[in-house]
Order: sequence, then C-alpha cells, then structure tokens
Amino acid sequence: MMKIAILGLGIMGGGMARQLLAAGFDLTMWNRSAGKAEALRAAGGRVAATPADAVQHADIVIAMLANDNVSKTVWTGEDGALAAMKAGAIAIESSTLTGDWVFDLARQAVARGVRFLEAPVTGSRDQAAQGTLRFLVGGDAEAIELARPAFDAMGGALVHLGPVGSAATVKLANNYLCGVQAASLAEAIALFEKHGLDIEQAMSILFDGAPASPMVKGVGRRMLDRDYAPHFVVPLMAKDLGYAAQALADVGIVSAIAQAARQRFIDADLVGEGDRDIAAIVEPLRKA
Repeated sequence: MMKIAILGLGIMGGGMARQLLAAGFDLTMWNRSAGKAEALRAAGGRVAATPADAVQHADIVIAMLANDNVSKTVWTGEDGALAAMKAGAIAIESSTLTGDWVFDLARQAVARGVRFLEAPVTGSRDQAAQGTLRFLVGGDAEAIELARPAFDAMGGALVHLGPVGSAATVKLANNYLCGVQAASLAEAIALFEKHGLDIEQAMSILFDGAPASPMVKGVGRRMLDRDYAPHFVVPLMAKDLGYAAQALADVGIVSAIAQAARQRFIDADLVGEGDRDIAAIVEPLRKA
C-alpha cells in the first residue's frame, strides 16, 4: 500500500487528508497545531510530532501550507521533512508560493534524490472536502504518473502545465484575478447599499450580466448574506496578491491593480476580519 504523509491540515489540507483516508491510503499527518491532526486520527490516520517524523517512510509527501516562510520551515528547517525523506520518494508542494521558492525547493529535493512536483490547486474549502480540486502541476511527467493515485483521490482534474515553475505562475495569476474581482465586488456592493438601492435587484444585474463569474456569484452571495464562514481566509488572499504583484514586477509589469486589491484585504485584516472568509472585506466598506 502506498504510504503518504501530509503536512498542514488547515481548511485545504484537512479536506485533502480526509479524501486520502477515505481512499484507503496509509496516511501520516502533521500539523503545527496538534488539535487539527488529532481530529483526523479517528478517521484512521497517524499523527506525527514533527515533519521529519511524518515523512520517514512515505512514498509521497504532500504539503499544503500558508506561505513561503512556513513552507521553508516545514521542508528545510529544524526537523524539516526534506532531509528525512527516502531517496526516490515524491515531494509534492501544493501551497500557493512564489516561483523563486518553488525553484529553490525543487533544486534541494533533486540534490537529495527526491522527486519534486509543484501542485497548487484551484478550488477552496468545499472542493477539498468533496475531493474535486483541480491540481495545477509543474514537474516531471513520470513523477506525476507515479503520484496519480493520490491526485485522483483528492481531485477531479489534473493539468500538467510544464516544468517546475509553470504551476506557480498560473496559480498566482488565478488568485490575482480572484482577489481583484472580490475587492471590486465589495466596493460595488458598498456603493449600492450606501445609495439605498434594492440590493437583490441591483446585484441581479451583476449576477446575470457580463461581470458574472463563479467568483462574483459565490463571493457576492456570501457578502449579501454576511456569511463569512471561511472558505479562503482574508490574510491568505492578501499574501497571494502580494506574491502576484512581485511576479508581475519580476517581468517588468508594475501592477497598481494588484496592490490596490491587496490593500482591501490588509485593511479588513487590520479591523479584525482576518479569521473570516474573503467575503468579509466588504465589512470595512459598509462601516466607512
């Protein structure tokens, strides 16, 4: 039986772990706060004390972490996963990260005889819980095929975008567009409300017209309902927009749009919305 380790059991990692357990994989889990890992122990997984302990016997190691700094610590810090992995195992980094760190991590993995794939996802809490994530993968085709049973358990689709770095670029562009839509939508809703419009009627124009997208419809409905149970939390979108702005700057594109959208998420975090869904960025505008 394929042995898998998963590092990070937040909104996304927890859902992915449950899908792997449901598919019958031999799963070892690690999370920085042990409570989330303990909640999955009853489903049949083993809980490790450190990333290194989690990966020692794993054929595949999957990480779903918050940002570059956390990823660096978990993979290469004290008790980090990479040094403890066996030769020939596959390291899969599914976090949304900068291309610079993904390249660096890939080099370190290869130097240790470990195969490396980057595999960030599209989809959020519901897709992770349902096993319908779409994996955006960069790396070697042979490694992808070896890891495909795990991908199939966690997701509904896999897109091989090319070599390492390809997926990080596409994922940052994806989240950049999502963040800009959410920020502009929050401003539009606040505008409608401050003019005293029939909000459902006004929003039906957006939901049924050219601006409509899955993002606008889903996040827009949560904004109207004030439903901020987290699918994707505010600080993570701020982080992703910052990474996207840097990726654009690296190729000579200075994005005032990315920076302005990012500021909406920073502002919401500063006034206490940081543990809530990205839809909560409308609240500071409502109160302005």
